[in-house]
Amino acid sequence: MSITAERKQELIKEYAVKEADTGSPEVQVAILTERIINLTDHLKTHKKDFHSRRGLLMMVGQRRRLLDYVKRKKVERYETLIKRLNLRR
Repeated sequence: MSITAERKQELIKEYAVKEADTGSPEVQVAILTERIINLTDHLKTHKKDFHSRRGLLMMVGQRRRLLDYVKRKKVERYETLIKRLNLRR
């Protein structure tokens, strides 16, 4: 359900804005997106896992808030991030 440390490091390298960047909104959104995808797959097989479903909804809300923040600051960064992550909207 969770992402491995290696996968997390790959995401950080891929979406980092500058060197040694782990906290930028782009990196946070990429990590959240990976976790959301994994949890969605888990919930497809475990339909009655309502505790994990709540966690999924919280992660989706957090990602939405981060994306709104990026959109407010720089629309170009927002649009490139959406395209790179294949998110709707």
